[in-house]
Amino acid sequence: MLGLIVTNLKRHKARTFATATGIALGVATIVALLSLGSGLQRTAAGLIHLGDADLGVFQSGVEDPTASVLPTSLAARLERRPEVAKATPLLLVVEAVPQDPAAIVFGMDPKGFVAQRLVVGQGSPTLGSRRVLVGDKLASELKLRPGSTLRIKKRPFTVAGIYHSGVFFEDAGAVVDLRVAQRLEQRGADATTIAVQLAPDVHNAAGAKSLRRALPGTQVIGTADEATRAGANGQLVGKTVDIIAALALIVGGLGVANTMAMAVLERKRELALLSAVGWRRVRIAGLVLAEGVATSVIGAGAGLILGIFGADWLGRGLGVSTVVTPEVTPWTMGQALLIGVLIGVLGGLYPAWRSTSVSTTELLGGA
Repeated sequence: MLGLIVTNLKRHKARTFATATGIALGVATIVALLSLGSGLQRTAAGLIHLGDADLGVFQSGVEDPTASVLPTSLAARLERRPEVAKATPLLLVVEAVPQDPAAIVFGMDPKGFVAQRLVVGQGSPTLGSRRVLVGDKLASELKLRPGSTLRIKKRPFTVAGIYHSGVFFEDAGAVVDLRVAQRLEQRGADATTIAVQLAPDVHNAAGAKSLRRALPGTQVIGTADEATRAGANGQLVGKTVDIIAALALIVGGLGVANTMAMAVLERKRELALLSAVGWRRVRIAGLVLAEGVATSVIGAGAGLILGIFGADWLGRGLGVSTVVTPEVTPWTMGQALLIGVLIGVLGGLYPAWRSTSVSTTELLGGA
């Protein structure tokens, strides 16, 4: 049967190509969006684990965690809890660097564990009222070095040092003293988040659960999945992927169904001949269904390749490539391939049934 499937697909190259192309575009879109979603999760994890923190505490109910508002006094309250080893407030200042609006400026307590874990490779780690530490990624992009001037919220700051932390957000941003950041944002004694390091004998899940009970009005985030769900952008990406996947199944399935149904009508005599030589109706239906699945697999394979490259293009087109790097995982590719196969199965069911619903006598008569 395999040889017959290949022969039939080759005989109708234009039809096979058109159907496979439509499926490929749908699968490529799914791969690109899933890859952006994975990249968003990885980036979100960096926002939680600043300074190798175990947990991040944010205000509950905000659409974007960067818009959270918490009192800095909450850090001292947290440090009095037995499950917490260290806690330090952070104030995130967004769109503060004119040369790179995606860069985040972090207001940090110089004595907090997040600031202490920055590895300053050039210059001095000392912060001040007009001194700033710059991540190596941002420094490379803006060609900054110790002694250079960086404008933050239209105010000039001297670059005291260049640091590396291994966290994307930090390395692509800058650090100022917490009190300086509060003055820039006119936030009084507020912070955006409290970075928490748990005690050595406390598991992350248990610590997060305990803090959630103790801190009403806050959301305690410990994983990338939780961070993505907490942000409106993450929810938007997830819902968009679901919608695109559903549309791909519907549109792709209809396309395959239409193509295969036309093939059945065009091949009445051929199918009748197979029946006449002893092929059972179930076997004929299986042939038609297998051809639809084969077409979908071809399209899905092409869509996987296109989606891998398209994810980067989509990131650039959406203007998020500086923040989110698409991540194509085996799970992402498996999901897209599964959708492609489902399109073939769903689209081939009606033509397969149609091929068995007409009598052999009618088919041989050419009716």
